[in-house]
Amino acid sequence: MNLVIFGKGFGKPRQLNLSGISVWAVAVVCAGIVSVFGFAGGYWFSTMTGSGVSMTEVAQLNDELQLQRDSIHSIRQGNEDTLDALAIRMAQMNARIIRLDALGRRLTDMADLDDGEFDFNTAPALGGPEEPVASGSNVAIPELVESMAAFDEQLDNREAQLGVLESVLMGQNLKDRVYPQGRPVGSGWISSYFGKRTDPFTGKPANHTGIDFAGKLGDPVAAVADGVVTWSADRYGYGVMVEINHGNGYSTRYAHNAENLVVVGDEVKKGQAVARMGETGRATGPNLHFEVLKDGRRVNPVNFIREASK
Repeated sequence: MNLVIFGKGFGKPRQLNLSGISVWAVAVVCAGIVSVFGFAGGYWFSTMTGSGVSMTEVAQLNDELQLQRDSIHSIRQGNEDTLDALAIRMAQMNARIIRLDALGRRLTDMADLDDGEFDFNTAPALGGPEEPVASGSNVAIPELVESMAAFDEQLDNREAQLGVLESVLMGQNLKDRVYPQGRPVGSGWISSYFGKRTDPFTGKPANHTGIDFAGKLGDPVAAVADGVVTWSADRYGYGVMVEINHGNGYSTRYAHNAENLVVVGDEVKKGQAVARMGETGRATGPNLHFEVLKDGRRVNPVNFIREASK
């Protein structure tokens, strides 16, 4: 193939003889140049007349999209963690209800209350008028939150019942602790009862203000109720004596002791040893003279001993 080139700088026309390979090379180069210019022109044209979105803007949109994806993932993970925490909380509340119910049943049995007064095996009775929800309100409570609210309501009810029951039990236990009941000695027998009898020293009729328990010298003498010691010394006719004030007008006396184990002002508990049996004062042998006083008046101690055995 012959190629003739004309130009002022060349003076006269020049002739190039191109072979087949050269022709193809020139064609490829020309096609490449045309493609490059065509692509550049198309990009410029689309930028000027097309969507108006540059590559930089596209990259920014992609970055924003990735940030949104990360945010959605973070929110989803947070929701899953919250649901797990709520599920654990519900399990804890359910265990708390079971524990309170068991405690309530046990306390009810201890208090010996009537059946149904504190029933922890059935749902609590509810009532009240139904108030309609205002129209247009958008109140949507998830099922999990609604269940937790129901558990909270049950817990409040159980705790309120247990609070009342605890007060009842405390009142009963306090009454039992300060009310004189039971025998002041663990062994021995009643050798003289309350009321009229023949005086062992004079042989004449006399009034016995308590009851006597015959026993062994040194046997422990126990308080029959909680109280405060108001006397712990020798007293005419009683010998060595302990007197305890139990409140509510009750007091008890323990006389003829060989030894007192408490002093005035001591707080004593029911069943606590306060003295040891002796034969001091007007006594014919080892025994305990036991008196119960109500508002300062001596009453028959046998009634209080019998009540303890009921």
